Amino acid sequence: MEDGADPDDVSDDLVDEIREHILETFQGDCLVLAGDSGEDDLGGEKAIVKLHFHTNEPWLVLAYCRTLGEIYDIVVEDMQRQSDGLHG
Repeated sequence: MEDGADPDDVSDDLVDEIREHILETFQGDCLVLAGDSGEDDLGGEKAIVKLHFHTNEPWLVLAYCRTLGEIYDIVVEDMQRQSDGLHG
């Protein structure tokens, strides 16, 4: 993040950038994005973005997101298996 940049403004800009890229690039639906600021490991602030997206190719979305920064708390679930009542 640029020195002096407001982390909330940076996260808002990231949300807009990510939304536009995902909608133009990936097939899927139910896109939800939320941005906020948080504390980094050194006590400074960082932009945080949370993403929820239904797609049959989650690895492509994850690869894109990795170009933007670190990824935490990844959850990928097979919704077809869930609707079929299968687990694992």
